[in-house]
Amino acid sequence: MESAAGAGVKRGLWALAAVVLIAAIAALGWQQIARSPRANWIATSDPAVLAQGHEVYDGYCASCHGAQLEGQPDWMRRLPDGRMPAPPHDDTGHTWHHPSAVLFDIVKEGVQKYAPPGYESDMPAFGSTLSDEQIRAVLAYIHSTWPDAVKRRYAELEARNR
Repeated sequence: MESAAGAGVKRGLWALAAVVLIAAIAALGWQQIARSPRANWIATSDPAVLAQGHEVYDGYCASCHGAQLEGQPDWMRRLPDGRMPAPPHDDTGHTWHHPSAVLFDIVKEGVQKYAPPGYESDMPAFGSTLSDEQIRAVLAYIHSTWPDAVKRRYAELEARNR
């Protein structure tokens, strides 16, 4: 027969084990969420992520979207070939009007998923060129350049699209 003290210790150990298990599940679940394109990973101040994103932007995006994220001239007016110029990614453009999951998909897969049928774009799909981590980093970098007011509006957009 077990003493009351022994039973209490066993209950305490079981409770501790349950807490550890729940914490482990929560941590693993958070890691999955953090890797998900639908997570609010775009809002980060991690210097390593932002430096990687800046490097990716300079190497793959700046030639069309501008070194200062300013886009191509007259970006809202069709070119003679019917395509649209590259838009800015600063606060003057419409990048911040799209949820992070959409931005991720556009960079990874191209714009066709979100464009009207027959729409042609010079924006390539980078899924075979950039890793998901690099895509997230470049989007985080772009986000980091927006003024606080735009970041607040973007956070509201993200919250509505969860």
